[in-house]
Amino acid sequence: MKIAEEVLAGSRLALARAITAVENEYDDAVKIMQELYPHTGKAYVIGITGPPGAGKSTLTDKLVKEYRRQGKTVGIVAVDPTSPFSGGAILGDRIRMNELTLDEGVFIRSMGTRGSLGGLSRKTAEVVKILDASGKDIIFIETVGVGQSEVDIVKAADTTLVVLVPGLGDDIQAIKAGILEIGDIFAINKADREGVDRLNIELEMMLDLNAEAVDWRPPIKRTIASQNSGISELVAAIEEHRRYLEQSGQLVKRRTERTKNEIVAMLDEQIGRYIMNKVLTGDEFARLVASVQSRERDPYSVVSGILSAVLR
Repeated sequence: MKIAEEVLAGSRLALARAITAVENEYDDAVKIMQELYPHTGKAYVIGITGPPGAGKSTLTDKLVKEYRRQGKTVGIVAVDPTSPFSGGAILGDRIRMNELTLDEGVFIRSMGTRGSLGGLSRKTAEVVKILDASGKDIIFIETVGVGQSEVDIVKAADTTLVVLVPGLGDDIQAIKAGILEIGDIFAINKADREGVDRLNIELEMMLDLNAEAVDWRPPIKRTIASQNSGISELVAAIEEHRRYLEQSGQLVKRRTERTKNEIVAMLDEQIGRYIMNKVLTGDEFARLVASVQSRERDPYSVVSGILSAVLR
């Protein structure tokens, strides 16, 4: 059987092979995705983000177990830092979810960021589609934890959960700017620590200052993931947000926007690769660089000329 057929038939080995093929851009990767794509769009995608040390992996572990108690199958994409030696993921997240590896209804895949600054690997969207096609009901994407630049998750998830923790110093610093704007739900983890009330109040104040008038106000839930405290309430909030998105039509809008962004990103990647292979490797390009360096020509007209030649 082909890999795509085996994935659709529920083979975990084929699932791993399909993801590896896509991650490493094997020759059959595009063919696999083309065959799987008609079977996607059924899973619900939950993004988990937040600063390093917030307990995202432990919280993900508990949330997955709660969904498994409900009888739902789960896929996890754990985006870890990239090893400077092997180029692969440093498997910190996988270690914290060790018990889940024995569950046949859960599939965990660790991915390195591979230089991406937004907290996600560029291949994350493809891996989510493969897990979706394999029949997973819920897919978690846990990002690497890079702080305020970690806003790519909103482009990949249906519901984005931002995990914060008291005692990191400047609480306002932890919740300002981009990371506040992307949160559909906020979880204050390690809520047995000192400073949890202050963080809760400051977060409420920041949400009040958000000028955008929307029907959904992000709830703030307190959890102690290591003690399994507040997990069922957090899952209830996620399901409530899912119902809101479905009933308001926002889920279709979000997924349409995601599809558009994926197509634009693929076009950008393909055009960039074509230019790298066809334009930037020849002697003519070296002469253009020399002419710009010597100020005989300007870079703007050179780029315009290259684009005209490529797109004609």
